[in-house]
Amino acid sequence: MQYRLGFLLLFSSIFNYAQEPIHVLIDSLNLVESPQEKLKLTQEIALLLKDEDWDRAITYLELSESEAKKTDNPDIHLAPIYVTAANMYSFKDVLDVTLDYYQKAYNIYRKDNNIDEASKIENNLAIVYAKMNNKEEALKHFHEVYLFQSKKNDSLRIAQILNNIGTIYLEENLDSSLHYYNKSLKISKKLNNTPLNAYLFTNLGRIYDLKKDSVKAKSYFEKALSTIKNSNKNNVKSFVYQSISEHYLNINENDSAINYANKTLIIHEDNAYNFANLDAFKTLFTAYSNKEDFKNAVVYYKKFNTLRDSLNIEDKAVNIERLKLQQEYKTRLQIRELQEEKQQFKYFLIGLSLVIGILALLILVIKYRNRMTKNKLERELLKTKQQELRHSLDAKNKVLIGKAMTEMHRTDIINGILKDLKHIKLKAVKKETQQAIDFILKRLQRDLNTNIWEEFEVSFEQVHKSFYKNLTKNHPKLTPKARRLCALLFLDLTSKEISQITGQSFKSVENARTRLRKKLDLTNEKINLSTYLNSLSVN
Repeated sequence: MQYRLGFLLLFSSIFNYAQEPIHVLIDSLNLVESPQEKLKLTQEIALLLKDEDWDRAITYLELSESEAKKTDNPDIHLAPIYVTAANMYSFKDVLDVTLDYYQKAYNIYRKDNNIDEASKIENNLAIVYAKMNNKEEALKHFHEVYLFQSKKNDSLRIAQILNNIGTIYLEENLDSSLHYYNKSLKISKKLNNTPLNAYLFTNLGRIYDLKKDSVKAKSYFEKALSTIKNSNKNNVKSFVYQSISEHYLNINENDSAINYANKTLIIHEDNAYNFANLDAFKTLFTAYSNKEDFKNAVVYYKKFNTLRDSLNIEDKAVNIERLKLQQEYKTRLQIRELQEEKQQFKYFLIGLSLVIGILALLILVIKYRNRMTKNKLERELLKTKQQELRHSLDAKNKVLIGKAMTEMHRTDIINGILKDLKHIKLKAVKKETQQAIDFILKRLQRDLNTNIWEEFEVSFEQVHKSFYKNLTKNHPKLTPKARRLCALLFLDLTSKEISQITGQSFKSVENARTRLRKKLDLTNEKINLSTYLNSLSVN
């Protein structure tokens, strides 16, 4: 039974309950804004509600956990919440859940390199493992705590841990248990710690009782009694009295057994329903039976039986509640896991949507870039073609101008020859010479009559097909001479250049340009004649 185990719950992380009523704390919770204050209040409310309304207590504990996760450093605040949860489940004796919460807190403190808090939690882990009868794990953790406290040179903690290790060995290796109790006692005597000394003297007495050494057993029990003489620690006194009563029962000193069993009952008279009283009743009816006082034996047997039945019922109820709490905890874990999976799936879908969106955007960007590149290439190609066409057109225009200039020079040359020949004819004496000159003059005049401007216009129209077509369409009444001037102006020739080609004076060309503007209805002087004519080349 638990009270007989003799573990010292050092580092039990016992919380100081708030003195205010529950409703005051809940009202305060609705007013505070500080995350730290909210965490503190929700834990205090959960601890206060654990006896009267477990479901609400868990709700506030989960609220505290939710608030902790909103802080900048959640782990720092989650660890004490997990310790609070562990203490609550330990109160309900739901050890597997207690262990789970302590382990979570321990992992956080270890990760944060908070060795002091980790050591406290490790001690609690060791005690829980001991209660679960997992002695191997309990010893492992107790030894770790012992090493840590040895480095800190905390004598009281070291003595308490040694007592706990000795208690674990009590049922299977008395010599090992004796070794650790003696080491603890050696330290405790120097500290003069009354509760610890009482536990150790009693435990040593129990060991020698099991070893059948009644002399040493009595010696240590007497030391335990002397230690608690002025103590007000009822739990320590109960442990000492009941251990002594069982020792006297084992050595058939029934009156002494009855005396200390009754002292145990007196300590617990305000709370009759506990395992200490059950052991005391068992000791009493056994001792009276040994004395053949069957009247008292029957009385205490009935009390023992009644209390055992009550405790069994209570124990069954506790077991049912424990199973219920275990199942509720597992259900909450499953719900939380489902919620986390749902949240993770939601994030996955969001992430997937983002990836798809990015890929789609990337594809659109690539397509847009390709289209822009293609358009750029097409523009560059078009520009190149336009440049080629412009160069080709310029070359053809130069050819046209050159051809016109050549024809004009040819005409000038022929006219000069004709003039010279006519002059020679007048001076010729012989008739044959005059006839020969007339023949040559006729041939030259025939060549001279060739309409060079018709040839020019044919060549010009081949190069600039749309110009004459649009010019005729828009201005059908133009004379051939005016059309010729339009063609020369279209080629961007100046008045001087036109006069050279046509053989006219500069002033005549300027007057012709003025007349042409009137024929083309270009009354606005801001409109350039060559620019207007160039606009007619558009298809």
